[in-house]
Amino acid sequence: QVQLVESGGGLVQAGGSLRLSCAASGSISSINAMGWYRQAPGNQRELVAVITNGGSANYADSVKGRFTISRDSAKKTAYLQMSSLKPEDTAAYYCHADALVRYWSGTKRYWGQGTQVTVSS
Repeated sequence: QVQLVESGGGLVQAGGSLRLSCAASGSISSINAMGWYRQAPGNQRELVAVITNGGSANYADSVKGRFTISRDSAKKTAYLQMSSLKPEDTAAYYCHADALVRYWSGTKRYWGQGTQVTVSS
């Protein structure tokens, strides 16, 4: 019903930049929020950034000033621009969307397949 396809991960040196994309498709009535969590081996999953109704964005303290999240409603796509990357940003990044499916009550959370971001020192 709803699929999220992520792209943009890769290997980059410290101080570099990457842009992640998350495109939603399917029988979507509306998307209330989109964002990314990340998880590295041995670490807990943490919320990186989320963009909500009206375009309001929230970020983890560790990425404030370095990451920017945006969305293109027409394309049902969110973007995470990551700059000044640090080795501690290395993780698997999973996008999510809180979406309302056609002909179904309530909002559900859907997940992308994940994309690996590796920052070398």
